[in-house]
Amino acid sequence: MLSHLPDVLLWSVPAFVLLSVLEMVSYRLRPDEDAAGYDTRDAATSVTMGLGSLAFDALWKIPIVAVYAGVYELTPLHIPVLWWTLPLMLLGQDFCYYWSHRGHHVIRILWACHVVHHSSRKFNLTTALRQPWTTWTVWPFYLPLIVLGVHPAALAFLSAVNLVYQFWIHTERIGRLPRAIEFVFNTPSHHRVHHASQGGYLDRNFGGILILWDRLFGSFVPETESCVFGLTKNIETFNPLRVATHEYAAIGRDVRAARSWSERVGRVVRGPGWQPPSTSCEAPSAAPGGGLTAEGRARPDPAPR
Repeated sequence: MLSHLPDVLLWSVPAFVLLSVLEMVSYRLRPDEDAAGYDTRDAATSVTMGLGSLAFDALWKIPIVAVYAGVYELTPLHIPVLWWTLPLMLLGQDFCYYWSHRGHHVIRILWACHVVHHSSRKFNLTTALRQPWTTWTVWPFYLPLIVLGVHPAALAFLSAVNLVYQFWIHTERIGRLPRAIEFVFNTPSHHRVHHASQGGYLDRNFGGILILWDRLFGSFVPETESCVFGLTKNIETFNPLRVATHEYAAIGRDVRAARSWSERVGRVVRGPGWQPPSTSCEAPSAAPGGGLTAEGRARPDPAPR
């Protein structure tokens, strides 16, 4: 059945384009002053980041697939790809996605990859296309699935399904859905919270397809007030190269300015808001126990909650 798994990402491209155009037209026909709406340069940057991610992902996949294939050959467990095993494997993939996503918010070197997706001050369907170019940081989180016997090709298919699902939740044009759906699944309402820059909304709602993981592991927050999207201090650029690399550059500056090896390590692997004890009292803090990321994104305590 592996050879019959479709390339869902490729097949979804026409739908991405059509739905994005329809959303743009809807803002023209029915403007909403309370919505972030569209900006031509911002949307163009998001599309460019998405196209670039396809090219870079193809490059990163070469060593990652090699590692996955090697581990798959060594593990004694091989799960057959059947109509009833795929949903179970998707559940496992979504669980791993939750922890990958959460990890990319609380470890700075991982955040340097993921911050790209949060760098837009708009929230529309093109924002879903604003993907990083350094996704080599993601693969370790899915290694347990390979060890458990999920074929690398099946994992690629499941990851694409998860990514395609998340396209439609990047919109302000859909309000709250029925309570049962909101309780189980990730929805536009939940994902607006995830992209918001208010202190109470920061680092919440990490789920991909299911919001149940956030409810189980204490990271869920409902949408109760209008969201302000982007970073608490936005990068003010539409240059794709700068969007892709600005946090890596900030890490480099902080490491060079560090006064000890422990601080250098902390600047890389601690939370994005971490400050060394000797300077923490000098750094502004927008929430108890936290500071600002290099690009100014205020954060609470970076430890997982």
